[in-house]
Amino acid sequence: MIRTTILLASIAFAAAPSFAEGDAAAGAASYATCVACHGDNGQGNKAMSAPRINHLEQVYVAAQLNKFRSGVRGGQGATPTAMTMAPMAAVLADDAAVANVAAYIAGLESPASAASVEGDATMGADYYNQFCGACHGAGAVGNPALNSPRLAGGDDWYLEAQLLAFRSGARGAHPDDKTGKQMRAMAMILPDEQAVRDVVAYLHGLGE
Repeated sequence: MIRTTILLASIAFAAAPSFAEGDAAAGAASYATCVACHGDNGQGNKAMSAPRINHLEQVYVAAQLNKFRSGVRGGQGATPTAMTMAPMAAVLADDAAVANVAAYIAGLESPASAASVEGDATMGADYYNQFCGACHGAGAVGNPALNSPRLAGGDDWYLEAQLLAFRSGARGAHPDDKTGKQMRAMAMILPDEQAVRDVVAYLHGLGE
């Protein structure tokens, strides 16, 4: 199992996209389209299934926006939330616009949301250390070189939804989603949905 985790981490490093730093000031105007769902500070809105995004690295935000723009995320078979996000990302005209809005989002701040998923954080720590830590790092702070996002500080309801989407194939099944495929393989290792909730409970505690 450890060998598999190391192998996937190595593949992810090879697949990590190049990234140009954006202009946060220029990105402010583009972010106006996002405010209705994600909030003026990127704090998210559970009622609209819009997650907190201001804890994420610029490189990861840009990578996901580009996946939505290209149809790698949000296409046929995706969750309704992802399908909603795809046309919103398509509003961004080019790679520069993506980099700019990602830079703006990275400068926003808000506190982490309250816990809403019940799980055993102790069990979740065991699962995380076995299967997730090699890519997402100690403390779930992420690793941009592996295109592995920060998980600490993320909304627990969204993390649960994404792990379940990876497990079901609603996310990570597109042929061009290399990092998504790797994440789907790791999500499938978790034995059941209770294990998903346990991991999410552990991750939420890291962001408090």
